[in-house]
Amino acid sequence: IQAEAAVEAVTQAMRAPVTLEYDLDDAGRGHRDRALADLLCQITGAEDACIVNNNAAAVLLMLAATAGGSEVVVSRGELVEIGGAFRIPDVMRQAGCVLHEVGTTNRTHAKDYRQAVNDNTGLLMKVHTSNYSIEGFTKAVDEAALAEIGRELNIPVVADLGSGSLVDLSQYGLPKEPMPQEMIAAGVSLVSFSGDKLLGGPQAGIIVGKKALIARLQSHPLKRALRADKMTLAALEATLRLYLHPEKLAAELPTLRLLTRQADEIRLQGERMRAALAAHYADFDLRVEPCLSQIGSGSLPVDRLPSAALTLTPRDGRGSRLEALAARWRQLPVPVIGRIYDGRLWLDLRCLEDESRFMEMLLR
Repeated sequence: IQAEAAVEAVTQAMRAPVTLEYDLDDAGRGHRDRALADLLCQITGAEDACIVNNNAAAVLLMLAATAGGSEVVVSRGELVEIGGAFRIPDVMRQAGCVLHEVGTTNRTHAKDYRQAVNDNTGLLMKVHTSNYSIEGFTKAVDEAALAEIGRELNIPVVADLGSGSLVDLSQYGLPKEPMPQEMIAAGVSLVSFSGDKLLGGPQAGIIVGKKALIARLQSHPLKRALRADKMTLAALEATLRLYLHPEKLAAELPTLRLLTRQADEIRLQGERMRAALAAHYADFDLRVEPCLSQIGSGSLPVDRLPSAALTLTPRDGRGSRLEALAARWRQLPVPVIGRIYDGRLWLDLRCLEDESRFMEMLLR
């Protein structure tokens, strides 16, 4: 769900011409990433930035433009696979890089990176394990330590954060995620992350970092194939401008607003709905029950948020009634998708804001 500012920006970009690649100051050809790059540099402290159409594309471009034909050293415990067939080893192969994995699944040391470096090493890479967690007897080299090794050996260090957040989520009572500005401050050369997911904008891939390396990305043939269109850029720019006023962010950015809803507020919403729906669904026992919301989209894999769900249990105990109801709801003009578990149909209400429209659908 996009912020109202992003929706308005996209609408304007669709209705009228925009100065996408025209420089108003020089009256000549400009660069489509320029306005966004300036914003991202202001927010993250990076020297420059590059925008593509998703984070998988960002990783592909980052690897191809900076280490094509060379080895990329990465911890074995960070060779992630994301839903939809995004696998770090496969992306490296497509980028023309040679994977050099180091360490073990659960423990990687600084010496592992040092010992792996050779004349054909192009990059040292960190990958944030955004959709799983390795716990217990573990060890990893953090970005600052890896950046120090990179400086010592004159090898660029890149980091893929996946669903990177531009704010410290812990100030909103959420689990903290690594932030691009922290990686830049630690000395990482390039950092890639998503424009959607935790950032709350449109699907996009963002790369921030050293000006010289960003220039290599911008001039690589893949950049044109992977570039973002004017609607994506308009929505992303409007979303990023919200981050310039962090005191208003939780109210104006839907992603953050929904993640920070309190369980008591959601429970009260459920009670209102239960009272209004009970007569219409007389064959079911309607209750409001506590549940845990999964954030999803490859973000915060082990964390759950306390929430409340409206549950429907068939009074005759027949599971076929639940299946039929769930199937009927999926065919509504605005589909309603629930989860069948433990003999009940569950509707987690955390992300429900348009209550009246939702009720209109369920009362059909």
